[in-house]
Amino acid sequence: MSRYLPLVLALLTASPLGAADDRPAPARCDRPAGATYDLRGPLVGYLRGVTDQWLTVAPAANPGMLEMFRDRDRLPPRALEPWAGEFAGKYLTAAAQVLRLTGDEHLRRTLAAFVREWVALQADDGYLGPWPKSARLTGRAPNVGKGQPGDTWDAWGHYHALVGLLLWHDHTGDEAALAAARKVGDLLCARFLGEKKPRLVDTGSTEMNLAPAHGLCLLYRKTRNPRHLALARQLVGEFAAVGKDGKPLAGDYLRAGLAGTEFFATPKPRWESLHPILALAELHHLTGDESYRRAFEHHWWSIARLDRHNNGGFSSGEQAQGNPYHPGAIETCCTIAWLAMGVEMLRMTGESVVADELELSTLNSVLGLHSPTGRWATYNTPMDGVRKASAHDIVFQAREGTPELNCCSVNAARGLGMVSDWALVQDAGGLRLNWYGPGAMTAETPSGVAVRLTQETDYPRGGRVRIAVDPAREAAFPLRLRIPYWSAATKVSVNGTALDAPRPGTYLTLDRTWRAGDRVELDLDFTPHFWAGERECRGKVSAYRGPVLLAWDRRFNDTAPADVPPLSAGSFPGRAVGWEGSSKPILLLEVPAGSGKVVRLCDFASAGQAGSPYRSWLPIDGVAAEFSRSNPLRSSRPGGPDE
Repeated sequence: MSRYLPLVLALLTASPLGAADDRPAPARCDRPAGATYDLRGPLVGYLRGVTDQWLTVAPAANPGMLEMFRDRDRLPPRALEPWAGEFAGKYLTAAAQVLRLTGDEHLRRTLAAFVREWVALQADDGYLGPWPKSARLTGRAPNVGKGQPGDTWDAWGHYHALVGLLLWHDHTGDEAALAAARKVGDLLCARFLGEKKPRLVDTGSTEMNLAPAHGLCLLYRKTRNPRHLALARQLVGEFAAVGKDGKPLAGDYLRAGLAGTEFFATPKPRWESLHPILALAELHHLTGDESYRRAFEHHWWSIARLDRHNNGGFSSGEQAQGNPYHPGAIETCCTIAWLAMGVEMLRMTGESVVADELELSTLNSVLGLHSPTGRWATYNTPMDGVRKASAHDIVFQAREGTPELNCCSVNAARGLGMVSDWALVQDAGGLRLNWYGPGAMTAETPSGVAVRLTQETDYPRGGRVRIAVDPAREAAFPLRLRIPYWSAATKVSVNGTALDAPRPGTYLTLDRTWRAGDRVELDLDFTPHFWAGERECRGKVSAYRGPVLLAWDRRFNDTAPADVPPLSAGSFPGRAVGWEGSSKPILLLEVPAGSGKVVRLCDFASAGQAGSPYRSWLPIDGVAAEFSRSNPLRSSRPGGPDE
């Protein structure tokens, strides 16, 4: 097991802070425009389920999602949660990203009708929230919660509207959606831009209400309206605002990141803060200012090292704690925000370990937070415990007209859809393949040659991946293959010729002239790897097979959770077995436990699907003490620069 210790290298030294030169800093890699997907395997089942059982039925089953915008100035007022204005935008964002993967025509028609109705409800001044005129973008409204006055996350709702409308326009070219987004941006500028205007930070709930800093950057890419960019930069300045008592009003994300403050120790370590932090990445790309990049990267690494759980989820009790063993709720919205941050980190750095993290979170937490049928998603997907539908855990958010809506139900499918953001990306020279699994993807190289990549594999059940590379015409370009940090001994061949073993935690660059019929064979090392727990998980160990976290589920075993027999690290990987019951797991292994006993372990995503208790922190002997930090992101970066 000591073979894994060389996989972790010292943290890369951050480059010196440079002055902003207002010249764009292009992303190292990005989703190719017009990429198409024909995916197979476990993911496609979840995509079909969430499309048929949730995304295409949610607007009709929850008509209040849009009716609340029509009702905003009518009496009696609806008693809404402070974040009610987010539901439509989050729903559209998730659905548009799923649509990019599936191309489902029923979903496309559903969303077209949804957007058409929604933008028609926008006020003349651009307001697209559910609160009455007297309360618009003030942070206070008379009809919050049970109908009493209270704080609102109104700017936060407009942020999610911007993200959803711009994604929809990206995919469909719908000019009405772009016009509505532009009006939102213009409204925010009219209300808050300039020294003589009120400050958005003073509307309260700043982790949420400063998120338009990110949305305005996305809008500026479309409009090139300097006011949109100016307000984004102004809001980043407001990150450092303090009150009359000298206490921070906001998260101070830029200065804290530059100072090396761990994210959990910042003034606002709740998960919503990740959305305004996304503005730092976009501002770096738009302006070339290195301070934005340094701060953003610091926050990503801080969360990866200190707050990303064994299942790839983020948050403990809805915020960072600096403790990945903390048993607090791992909220769905928090993990979705972490994935969104990971997508931007990958675009910015091109580091393969970031794609490793995206895969870990997707295959474990994102699949695990969904019902396999797509009918429901969780609020909390714990490391150990049970799975509950969000409609049960946070039912307090249900209202007449929106019985199934809550912050997590509208957001969960985005985790599936974001696979389109990182599965296959384009860089300055060629393509990077991050997603391994059966099916095919097609994208263009920077020189405009369409390339179809078809994979024959049962990944993530096994590590052999056969890739057919079929360019539309003979073309020279680099194809970079992600070599996960946990694959210590990877084998690669091209057209039957073996290559030198690649370094874990990097991209393997295959720079050659490609012709239709070329084949790459990749054998990833699925030797089990472990993470020994500390703090609340001391004495327990998490076991992984490739990217998959293994879990004990009572449904497959006869013992109680407290009586799981001790296992030995030397008994892994065990033997794969089948299952004849309902809701079959993606993976099921039998691992000897001594005295003739056998423990069955399934993939984390399948654990608890039937309502049974499960455990991912297990009694496993034989894991060396140094593996107390065997999550390679805890203290170092695997791999490092590969170019």
